[in-house]
Amino acid sequence: MLHAFIEKNVGLMAALILVVILSGGLAEIVPLMFQAQAVEPAPGIKPYSPLRLAGRDVYVREGCYGCHSQMIRTLASETLRYGPYSAAGESVYDRPFQWGSKRTGPDLARVGGRYSDDWHRVHLKNPRNVVPESNMPGYPWLSQALVDPDLVEKKMHALAKLGTPYSAEDFAGARAAVTGQTEMDALVAYLQGLGTNTQPAAAEAAK
Repeated sequence: MLHAFIEKNVGLMAALILVVILSGGLAEIVPLMFQAQAVEPAPGIKPYSPLRLAGRDVYVREGCYGCHSQMIRTLASETLRYGPYSAAGESVYDRPFQWGSKRTGPDLARVGGRYSDDWHRVHLKNPRNVVPESNMPGYPWLSQALVDPDLVEKKMHALAKLGTPYSAEDFAGARAAVTGQTEMDALVAYLQGLGTNTQPAAAEAAK
């Protein structure tokens, strides 16, 4: 009888469906919030430097995550191509994190140090100059736009309120670290740091 009543009452049924969906979502998400590996930084992981933080924001603003994931799975085909698999503790200071599964281009979780700064600059200005078959768009304007020191400082203070452990020295040197730097400089710095802090630890864990 109750079942028939609910099926005939569209509003009630919609409300109950929403309750079930929310309950299921909370049951999956809440435990992750209390797992140490998800909330504590992995060995070697430190907050982004001012320049890398600016570069990360350029990466997000330009939608790079739409074609490049930063999540290496535990499959042999993945680790052989990209390097040690990704761990949640690597992204503890990422808001939002850049995991995902979309790969129009290669995964970038371990791209740091694989190419020179000059290679990245040429690639970002016109990808086909170094990868002829690439369908990635160019971003030449990044070499003309300057990083805004005031904005970087504000973002660091906001992240500190969320728990990112920036020190007084980090704040004191923030403006000098980004003044005169272009958005291209910042993005290259961000890319060059991806995966470099945890490679030894991740390699050991993958054995």
